[in-house]
This record gives sequence, C-alpha cells and structure tokens, in this order.
Amino acid sequence: MHDKTIAELADGLRKKEFSSIELTQTFLARIRLYDPHLNCFVTVTEEQALAQSAAADAAISQGSAGVLTGVPIAQKDIFCTKGVKTSCGSKMLDNFIAPYDATVVERFKQAGTVMLGKLNMDEFAMGSSNETSYFGPVKNPWDTDAVPGGSSGGSAASVAARLTPGATGTDTGGSIRQPASFCGITGLKPTYGLVSRWGMIAFASSLDQGGPMARTAEDCALMLQVMAGFDEKDSTSVDRPVPNYSASLNNSLEGLRIGLPKEFFDEALDSDIARLIDDAIDEYRKLGATVKEISLPNMKLSVPAYYVVAPAECSSNLARYDGVRFGYRCKDPKDLHDLYMRSRGEGFGAEVKRRILIGTYALSAGYYDAYYLKAQKVRRLISDDFKRAFEDVDVIMGPTSPSAAFRFGEKTADPIAMYLSDIYTIAVNLAGLPGMSVPVGFSKNLPVGMQIIGNYFSEERLLNVAHRYQRATDWHRRAPKDFV
Repeated sequence: MHDKTIAELADGLRKKEFSSIELTQTFLARIRLYDPHLNCFVTVTEEQALAQSAAADAAISQGSAGVLTGVPIAQKDIFCTKGVKTSCGSKMLDNFIAPYDATVVERFKQAGTVMLGKLNMDEFAMGSSNETSYFGPVKNPWDTDAVPGGSSGGSAASVAARLTPGATGTDTGGSIRQPASFCGITGLKPTYGLVSRWGMIAFASSLDQGGPMARTAEDCALMLQVMAGFDEKDSTSVDRPVPNYSASLNNSLEGLRIGLPKEFFDEALDSDIARLIDDAIDEYRKLGATVKEISLPNMKLSVPAYYVVAPAECSSNLARYDGVRFGYRCKDPKDLHDLYMRSRGEGFGAEVKRRILIGTYALSAGYYDAYYLKAQKVRRLISDDFKRAFEDVDVIMGPTSPSAAFRFGEKTADPIAMYLSDIYTIAVNLAGLPGMSVPVGFSKNLPVGMQIIGNYFSEERLLNVAHRYQRATDWHRRAPKDFV
C-alpha cells in the first residue's frame, strides 16, 4: 500500500480494498522503522491518526466520505496544530502547543484526511538544506550523506521514502520546489494569496506560501483542491473561485508555448542537469509544445533583492519571540533586558540570528531607503520581466536548482554559496507567481527536478503540463532502493 499514490489510495479506499486504519497502521509502521535513520518527523501523532482513520472508515461505510477521506498525510511543523507541538524546527518553540489549527490543517481535517505527524524543517523555514533544524538534519533517502533540501526537507524526504503519501510544505524562496527536486518528488508553490497563511508561522509575510508535496502532479491537484480558497482570517488571501484542479489534468498540450529563459542556462548550471532539462523539453515537443528562448534580464538581481526583503520581514516577524508570552524563556533572568537578550540568544540558531541582524540593519534609520526600498523597486522590475514574458509564452521552464543534492557540511561555512542554491526559484516568490518542480532524471544517482512557472492563478495549467509529462515518463515513480 505504501507505494501507491494519493489518487490510487483514495480509489482503493472508495472500493474498500483496504481500510483507512490498515493504511494508517502501514505508514505508522514505516515511520517507526525508517524515520530513526532519516529524522523526517518532529512529532508522530499515532493516537490521533488512528482515531481519525477510524472516523474516516465510518464515513466511508456511511457513504458520506469526500475524495481524500481516510488518506494519511503529514504537516510541515510550521502549521499550527491544536493540541500538538508546533516547533518551526526551533528551540524557541520546542515547548509551544498551538491552541488552534491553521486554516490549511483545518481544511485537511474537514476533508477527512489522517494526520500522521509534524515534519522536520529548517529553523523558522530559514535554510536550503535542512541543516539548521534544532532537531537535527533530515537525511535524503536517495543518499543519506546528502541533504534533502530546505526548508521543507522533512516533507520532501518523507514523501520520497514512502513514509507518507503526501505532505504540506511552505515556499518563501524555493522551499517547496528545491527539496522536491533534491528528493525526486513533485512540489507546487501556488500563487501568493491562493492558500491561506493563517496559522502558518511567518518568516517573510510577503513571500511565504503554503503548498502540496507529493509524488505526482495528480496528487498535488487533489491536495491543492483542499488547501486553496479564500480565508477571511488572512488579509492577503485572494477571494476568487477555486477551480477543479483535477478536471483538466489530461488536456492536450498541442500548441503549448514554452519559454526557456537564457538566464537559467548559464555557467552556474551543472552540465548533467542542463542535459536532463533538454531531454524533458524534447518530451514536451513530442507532446505538441513549441519552445522559444526568452529573457528575464533582472533575474540576476533576485538573490540580492530577496536577501534584503526576506531578512527585513523576518526581523519584524520574529520580534514577538521575546521570552515573555510563549516559547523559550531563559533561566533566572536578572532583569527584563537580560530576559530578552538571553531568551533570544539561547532560543534562536545561528542562521536565524544572521537573518534577523541583516534585516534589522536594512530597516534601521538611514538604511531603509538605501536597502529595503530599493530591493522592493527591484522586485517590481523582476515581476515586470515575467509579465512581459507571459505575453509570448504560456509557461516558463528551466532547472529547479543549479545542482543535485549536495553533501552535509558542504555549504554550511559559506552562507552565500548556500543562498545561491535557490538562484532559480527566488524570482518566482518575489513576483508572487506559481511554480512547481517535477522529477526529470538523475545526476550521479541523485534526483533532478525541472521547474515549471506559470502566470498568476494558472495552477490548472501547471498541473496539466506536469501531469502530461508524467504520463509520458516514469521518473516520478522511481523510489530510493533502501526504502522500498
């Protein structure tokens, strides 16, 4: 059962080939067996999962089940879950039990899914390798000496290792797409405002977006159907009808116009990955698509712009963790100043502190105009580049990451090298566009993903484009041999 996709599991549950309890027990057993080696989960909610699966079986027998009723999933530990620890991968929130469910969590509950647990992540979603987590790094199931990507590394690795059929992730600068590429799964970062951020602990509020991570585009469509939609509790949520994302998955790609940005195929790109992207593009030509070179001239500015905007917003959002109201508090503070200083100094890890300091500096008197305001102007230029490109093409394709998964410790001493691993994904967040990563092959026995970028609210088209490719290839069905 563990090797079936979400769509196949949902079909099996409806046909009563197995029960939700049997399914849940299968995945819980796999978590017990394999997670000690991979470290994907911060919390396993076994008792709650079995109770939810029993309720799902009752709903199925009564004929009141929805499409995903009884299907197990896991939540990234950045989404608040009532009565269950929500840590954000940080010592700061190691003792935080959320008093409410995030909107995304609530919607999955209403859909009848079963929550297996909370997934490990880079601390406060800050990282590209899952090495910054207070709970230790997540291992890549394809090679446990390699990183799974970040910040949604626990989500990507758990899906790849078949510890869960699907998982939620969040993407601020590539944190769904890059780990999806490193772990050989499918991940979708929706248009900013499509998925509610209420109850999703903030890193950079104008960039953060939750999305689905699963093995196939079809599974991502089923998950996005649950996640998407207006939420009055989120002021950035967009009030628009949610389409049926599964309805157009099999539409023809005849006449699809694909744009290849020349800036994506520069000297930073590994030659193996360039070859695999070329092969994938050839597959699209066979499916009836046309291909043309385009330019996104300001994309080279996306990394410096992002590393002003994101730390500035992080500095503001993380000011609430002061040792007073909730979260970690230092022992025996001498006075209020000592309480603040030591609680934050002891509670945050090195990467979080680095970004808070950068952001605070960028927002400080005399520097706001020089850094933050200028970065926002550059952000508009990047967005305008995409707007012009989509006048001529339907989707944009290219590598998700300049390399396959790198080794633990390879980039920890050089923050700039680490930041550049998101060089192809960051511009999408700055512009608020949807983007996804699909597996297209292997380089040195490690998975490689291709990024597909669409215009605003074109998730239907993206999922269709990804699904038709996955019908023609089998990269998404490959499994790491040690976890079959």
